[in-house]
Amino acid sequence: MNTLEIKGDWNITKGKLKEKWGKLTDNDLAYVDGKHDELYGRIQKSTGETLEAVKKAVKEASDCGCK
Repeated sequence: MNTLEIKGDWNITKGKLKEKWGKLTDNDLAYVDGKHDELYGRIQKSTGETLEAVKKAVKEASDCGCK
């Protein structure tokens, strides 16, 4: 997944991830350009999920169905 896929509409993506993992905070989901690996790590640390599960959830949450 590349940066553009994640950035799409980050507010919608954050909301979907918070629905999936209610314990995530805005700080956990603070996205900074070029730091998507750090974002995955923060989510993984907060949720205890595997990296693959986190990446899949972020991809699903950021998919607007526009394609």
